[in-house]
Parts: sequence; C-alpha cells; structure tokens
Amino acid sequence: MKKYSVYVDGQEGTTGLEINDRLQKREDLEILKIDPEKRRDIKEREKFLNNADFVFLCLPDDAAREAVSLIKNPAVKIIDASTAHRTDDLWAYGLPELSRDYREKIKGSARVSVPGCYPTGFNILVHPLVKNGFITPDYPLHCNAISGYSGGGKKLISMYESDSDEDRKNLNSPCYYALKLNHKHLPEMKKHSNLAAEPFFTPIVAGFYRGMTVTVPIHVNLMNKKSTVKDLLEFYGEYYGDEKAVRIAPLNCEDNFELGFLNAESCVLTDDIEILVFGNDRQILLVSRLDNLGKGASGAAVQNMNIMLS
Repeated sequence: MKKYSVYVDGQEGTTGLEINDRLQKREDLEILKIDPEKRRDIKEREKFLNNADFVFLCLPDDAAREAVSLIKNPAVKIIDASTAHRTDDLWAYGLPELSRDYREKIKGSARVSVPGCYPTGFNILVHPLVKNGFITPDYPLHCNAISGYSGGGKKLISMYESDSDEDRKNLNSPCYYALKLNHKHLPEMKKHSNLAAEPFFTPIVAGFYRGMTVTVPIHVNLMNKKSTVKDLLEFYGEYYGDEKAVRIAPLNCEDNFELGFLNAESCVLTDDIEILVFGNDRQILLVSRLDNLGKGASGAAVQNMNIMLS
C-alpha cells in the first residue's frame, strides 16, 4: 500500500489538532511533524510544505497565502481551511454535495479551499433552490445562525472556559457578533449560491463547545416556484439522495423534539449535515444543522483529501 505524506501547517490550532487526530491512525498516511520550536522558521516550514503529498493549511488568511507562495513543488496538493481562496476560481470549493461539477473539480484539483462552517449550512440550503428556480438570484435572503464557541478559535475558547469573571461577563447569554454586517463568510455565500447580492447575515455565538444551526426564512409569496414544506423536503431528498453526509429530517419532525425546542448539537462528533424544513402556507423556515468542527471544518478538510485520493 502506498503511503501518502501529509503535513498540517498550523497543527496547534483547533482545526489542525482535529485533523491530526483524524489522520494519525490511518495506515495509508505518514504524518509529518515539524519541531514545535521551528514552526515559525520559514525555511523549515518551506521544507515540510514542499516534501508532502498533501498539505493542510490551518492558518489565518495572510499566513495561508504566504504558505502557498512557499510551495514550489507542483506535485504538492493543498487543502486550505482559511478564507483566503474560497472565491478564487483557480481553487476548487470543497463542498462536493452541491453538485457533480463541484465534486469532479475537487477530485481533479491540486488546490482545494475548505468552506466556512456557516456557508456550508447556508449553501447546502440555498444553492439547490437558486439552481432549480425555486427562488431567483435576487431574492432578498436573510440568514440567522448560532454556533458553539469553538468556532472562534483559541482566544474565544479561552474566554468561555476561563474562571475569570472579567473574561466571562459579556458571555453569559448568546451573543450576536459581526454587527457591521460584513462577516468574512459573506463572499462565498453569495458566490456559491449564485446570488445577485450577499445575504443579510446575523451570526450568534453561545456557551456550548461545538455544534451549529443555520436558518434561512423564505416568504412563499416571493418564491419563483410557490412551494410547501412538503414540496421542499421532497425536493431536498431528491437533490441530495445519493449524498451519504446529508440527512433530510422527516415532515413534522418537530413533533418529536423534546420540550418543542430545536437544538444545535444533533450532529456533534459527526461529519453529517441535517436539513429540516418548517413553516406554513405563508412562511417557510429552512434549517441546517452540523458540527462546526466536523462538516464545518476538519471533517470537510479530510473529506476533500479522500475525494482527491479517489
């Protein structure tokens, strides 16, 4: 069995640590580990970046761009978990469930950008509706989402898990953020759902570690194809029928919710994404649930590598 070498640049961060955990037991991979004291040494990093079959970039955007510039070996395949290349047409966008074209581009590419967690939930819901004419590209979309605090990285995790009253004083309730309405995920939400404008996006972080719910409300009278909750559930079931990672909740699934509440943690510790649809004859609520560190980050990164290896 051929062994492929893998290097995770940014292996000390939340995403990098989980990618390493997922890969270290695989017999088909050799995990390259840089000396922690040399991980900021550009020459040492350059050596690892150019000697691996696969490189995962788990870095801030500027550092990810720098890492790409250091790779001179054309045989190296890069999987970037940052925001840096998600709207770059020279990179494959790593959400294979969207269509056969997306999957085939990932499979044939040496440069793959891992989607953001929120856009994964949003695009899974919206991309098929625009593609199939249920809503037009200029539909005035709003997206509200809530995530566990692990999505904020080490700094936010330390604040939520701190014993300091000073650190936690503003985190006792779920908190809206990105209040200037310019969240860095907006460009990929627009591009990969083929929208005329960015959606109105209001993210929330709350005091649970991992898990995410993404919601998109739809006014039936503004739809290009007037549809019911049942119609949309059947459509999603057909569209994603062959995708093992996508689960479609049954009609009236809210009847089984404990206390009548929809929680954000049903897909935690899985790489699945669940689609739910609620509403009435006037308004419909589209919902996706996923693990922000699974299908929303590390799980998606590894999934893309597996497709590239297939």
